[in-house]
This record gives sequence, structure tokens and C-alpha cells, in this order.
Amino acid sequence: MLAAAGSVVGLWAPEAVYGEETAALADSAAAQDLVNLVLVAPLMAATALAASRGSLRSWLCLVGFQGFTVYNYAIYAFSIHFGPLFLLWVAVLGLSLFALIGTLAALDSAAVRARFIRRSMALPGSFLVAVASLFVLLWLSEIVPDLAAGRPSRSARDWNVPTNPVHVLDLAFFLPAVVVSGVLLIRRHPLGMVTAAGQLVWLALTCLPILATVFVADARGREAGWGLLAPIGVLCAVTVAVLLGFLRRVRA
Repeated sequence: MLAAAGSVVGLWAPEAVYGEETAALADSAAAQDLVNLVLVAPLMAATALAASRGSLRSWLCLVGFQGFTVYNYAIYAFSIHFGPLFLLWVAVLGLSLFALIGTLAALDSAAVRARFIRRSMALPGSFLVAVASLFVLLWLSEIVPDLAAGRPSRSARDWNVPTNPVHVLDLAFFLPAVVVSGVLLIRRHPLGMVTAAGQLVWLALTCLPILATVFVADARGREAGWGLLAPIGVLCAVTVAVLLGFLRRVRA
């Protein structure tokens, strides 16, 4: 509810909330608010409700919605200029982090494993490892040349921040976690089964603000990265397909 309320304010009064940001960051924030309001907040509430009624599939997916919220509100809290929504962003960050910890702690790994149909987990596990590795290489292809040339990060300069928070969060926390989940899933480890659906949800959701940013920038009369639509759209669609295939392995 707090996240949805903040997104409404951000979309209703963008100058008051994002007026000090660069055009690139303001467009990204507006796209994120749109995705939060239309998709993430309602689906997180729906999956939480279904999970409370005993749906294991919803419980596994809820982890992804919570992780996505932690990820994005860390960026809001640390990278957006101090302003009217600061305390709300901090509250959403803290609540979603503790909710994520609680959701994972409440899952019985052995019981979850017993609910899975005994089929190979190589495909979804390998997909997680491959996508995470691809993004690691993509971020390093920017970071390493910038470091070698002794210049500031190009993407951080576009946002007018000291470092790119996406690079920090992805390389330090989220992408390694995706790789670990994928490897454990391939080995049919219970922890891999508990976390894999959430990782797939997180990967799919991270594509959506990128796609939305293209349309936000175009609507505001700025240069839009139309070339991103095809690769990111395909990645999102394939991730959703892998997620649905994975969830079908869970006995109702």
C-alpha cells in the first residue's frame, strides 16, 4: 500500500519528487512508478493473500515480488535526491526487506521439495545461471573500460550519481543470488526449489521498467531507446515461460 501510494504521488507530481534528477533518471523513475502501481503492488498483494490461504506457488512467487521491491526501493532511497517521499521510500525498503526474510524463513524446504514433481530441474536452473552470467558480462563491459580509462562511470553520469546503483546491487547481491539458486536447482537442492521461482519473477519484473522507460521518454519528447524493446521483450517473455514451466512442477 505504501509503495502504491508513493507511485501515485510520483506520477501525479513528478516535478516535486524528481525535479532535481537528470532526464534519464526521471524517466526511469516514472517508468518504475508506473510498473509498481499497475503491476507489482497489486500482484504482491494478490500473491500474499493466496499464499496465506495455502497456495505454495503464490508463496514461491511472493519472494520475487518482495525481492524486486527491496531492489528498487534501495535505488530510490540511495539515489533520488532527498525530498517529500524519502521517508516513505525508506519505510517500503525496510518493510519489504523484513517481509522477504520472514517469507523465506517461514518456508519449510523439505516440505517444499516433497511438493515438486520429480522431473529434471536442469532447464530452469541453467536459464537462471545463463541470464545472471549474461548481465554480469554486460555490466563489466561498461565498468572495466571506464576503470581502465580512469573516467567516471558512463551510466552513473547519465543519472548524475557517484556510482550506478544497479551495478552495485546486481554485482554484489542479486546476480550472485540468482546463480546460487540456479546451481542449487540443477542439483535439486531444497533451497534452489524455494528460491528459483522468486528469482524468475525478479528477472521478469526487472525487464518491465526498462521497456516502460522507452515509452515514457518518447512521450516526454526525449530520445527513446527503441532498440531495447526487442531483446528485453524477448528476455521477459522467455523468463515468464520458464517461470510457468517451473510452477507446473509444483503439485497443487
